Amino acid sequence: MKTIDLIIDGKTASVPEGTTLLEAAAAVQIDIPRLCYDPRVEPLASCRLCVVKLAGRPGMVTSCNTAAAAGMRVTTEDEEIAAVRKGILELILSEHRVSCTSCDQEGDCRLQDYAYRYGADEARFGRPPPYVPRPNYATTNKGLSYDPTKCIRCGLCVKFCADVQMAEALTFTRRGETMEVTTAFDIPLHESTCELCGGCVRVCPTGAIREKAARGLGRARDLIKVPTTCTYCGVGCTLELNVNPGLNRIVRVTTQPGMGSNDGNLCVKGHFAFDFTHSPERLKTPLIKENGAFREASWDEAIALVGRRLRELRDLHGPEGIAFQSSCRCTNEENYLMQKLARIPGGTNNIDQCATTCHAPTVAGLAAAFGSGAMTNSIEEIKNVQTLFLIGANPTEAHPIVGLEMKKAMRRGARLIVCDPRETWMARHAHIHIKHRPGTDNMLVNAMMHHILDRGLQNRAFVEERLENFEAFRANVLSVDIEQAAAVCGVEADLIRRAAEAYATGTPSSIFYTLGITEHTCGTENVQNLANLAMLCGQIGKESSGVNPLRGQNNVQGACDMGALPNLYPGYQPVTDPQIAARFAQAWALSSPLELPAHPGLTATEMVDAFGTGAIRALYILGEDPALTDPELNHTRHSLARGELLILQEIFPTATAEFADVLLPGVSFAEKAGTFTNT
Repeated sequence: MKTIDLIIDGKTASVPEGTTLLEAAAAVQIDIPRLCYDPRVEPLASCRLCVVKLAGRPGMVTSCNTAAAAGMRVTTEDEEIAAVRKGILELILSEHRVSCTSCDQEGDCRLQDYAYRYGADEARFGRPPPYVPRPNYATTNKGLSYDPTKCIRCGLCVKFCADVQMAEALTFTRRGETMEVTTAFDIPLHESTCELCGGCVRVCPTGAIREKAARGLGRARDLIKVPTTCTYCGVGCTLELNVNPGLNRIVRVTTQPGMGSNDGNLCVKGHFAFDFTHSPERLKTPLIKENGAFREASWDEAIALVGRRLRELRDLHGPEGIAFQSSCRCTNEENYLMQKLARIPGGTNNIDQCATTCHAPTVAGLAAAFGSGAMTNSIEEIKNVQTLFLIGANPTEAHPIVGLEMKKAMRRGARLIVCDPRETWMARHAHIHIKHRPGTDNMLVNAMMHHILDRGLQNRAFVEERLENFEAFRANVLSVDIEQAAAVCGVEADLIRRAAEAYATGTPSSIFYTLGITEHTCGTENVQNLANLAMLCGQIGKESSGVNPLRGQNNVQGACDMGALPNLYPGYQPVTDPQIAARFAQAWALSSPLELPAHPGLTATEMVDAFGTGAIRALYILGEDPALTDPELNHTRHSLARGELLILQEIFPTATAEFADVLLPGVSFAEKAGTFTNT
């Protein structure tokens, strides 16, 4: 992209062509006042506060929507500009029903900050008539409140909701100084298309839209912002916990444009669902079960008991008599320590976590095809995909921030192919929606590849240079009749052909999937076949083009990376390889590689089965709840009840806690340091 140079307040700014003056000023650390601007939406230029002067041109221009040009000389602040901004602020304040000097938004309102900065007179153009309170669209909403007296009608929340979130829940009603933000037909917010992402709260320049739960818990200037990572899905959004140090309490969550993979966006969970950290139901003291009932114990007593009983059962029944389950909601550091605990003092590879029951086919399938069981592209690349191919995925609900990036790609003209029997948001907006029968994913993908080969749409150069066993693959795929496959899938053959052509010709195309194709008996084959489709078309190994599993929990990827798997050391190195075992023995200061177990251990579900039969005598679970989440719950609970020693480390008394012999309180994401590896 071509770079241009311009002078802003005496500083030389080198910026890409097409950059606005506001963005160019920010690039050289010059902050231009603005109220209605957010980098994620098209500039509104409604507040007019960002006016600047251009040398050789009369008057002033709004910097948020004026493109920078080579050789421009820009003045962002002088007496005349300051006077204009003061006048603009006084006009806004003349319709603003709250006095800046009495407003409790101090430290969290740009209008108030600018009014003080430029000495704006609130009464210069008179004051508006008193506001007559009436119910508004957020009155009955549990999450948000809207105060029309603080609203300056800049339109930023409406624009963000429509353009970024694509929910189109907000609009304006009435005219002039009586204008207010509302929903269509003034219906309650929770009955509208609102997704409660909190985006309107984060972009509001005056605090007119706020979180109800934060009211009275501290002004912005009194809060400490602690950066962290969201603990819900695998996107790994960067957020700020706003903590009241006096109360030692999280008051609200914020995030800023440009932050992390989410670029300042959050879903309803990331923005609002943090109350659990302060729940009175949290486990705070170790509990030991005696005579069927728990009693409180000291940490020293509980740790000594756990260590002694694990040693006794290991020595009596052998290392295979104990097992450990790690957690995809815990940090990389904790997962690394859990697998180390199992393998060194435990002497066993009986270490696993929930990925085995959800994304294990991803690890196996993509590792076999590409050498690594992870996304081949970054979240940031999604917006530049030309053909989005979704199968077994519902990103707008399960990975909302990834869904936003896909919406961004669609606004840029991307084609969307959705293979899903359900009518999801993505399916309703898809250019091609294939409602194939559950379990027919492989047949569908094979039929697509048949048509690609029939039409000669494969990437011949990529095939010749990169692929192995291609002729056997071709023969197998061409043996699948498209009409027959369409009948099995329960869809029209023409839909399959259109999808195949759109994907093969995309410049670039990218595949996205989740548990909709992995949680099958043929899950690994499904993943391998998607890899085959990508390789056949050469849609791999380049920007915005690849195969992308969207991980479910916040650290599924990291838990696998750290070796919390029964067959792999950290970094996906097989436990059966003597040379690799020797390297880990040296790194862990063991006297011999023979101290490390040489055969794979049990998976999480196999551990529970073995616990019920007595093959495993002790099971240590960190942050997992098999009594609620494992398949065949009655069988799982029966097995947990029959086991000899169950140790559970958790933040709440979960369903599994009922069967535990020792409960160890854990700490939540908000109370510890560490890292997560996002999808």
